[in-house]
Amino acid sequence: MLFLVFELDGDRYALDSGQLIEVLPLVNLKPLSSAPQGIAGIFDYHGLPVPAVDLSVVILGRTAQRRLNTRIVIVNYPGTHDVPHVLGLIAEKATTTVRLDPAQFKESGVSNGETAYLGPVARHEQGLIQWLSVSQLLPPAVRNVLFQN
Repeated sequence: MLFLVFELDGDRYALDSGQLIEVLPLVNLKPLSSAPQGIAGIFDYHGLPVPAVDLSVVILGRTAQRRLNTRIVIVNYPGTHDVPHVLGLIAEKATTTVRLDPAQFKESGVSNGETAYLGPVARHEQGLIQWLSVSQLLPPAVRNVLFQN
């Protein structure tokens, strides 16, 4: 299975490439007033306004660094009635892919309801990689603000 790998403060995370639509350079976002924490704003994606979630804010509590290797990863976010929503994820150092067997990922033994999006980990030649679950990324209150249908 192919994964897109990104890095935050030395820790590596993987996104299932099957959920990805496209990986774009970081673009300027229109801020949303009173947006929940982690929602960086919206941007135009082929005529569609798409919300962007800053993974650095969600995972580390800080804003993503604007670098050449910081990307917006466009994903299909699960919606109601099996109709996915388009969502942008701002990810630092999102320039690498890796093939891993899903069976290589093992539960970490640490469980926290507030970070359900942090899935199992796999050993890789460059260290551990943690599988990030896109479907678990947004808490219900944030999901309801972004996707009202």
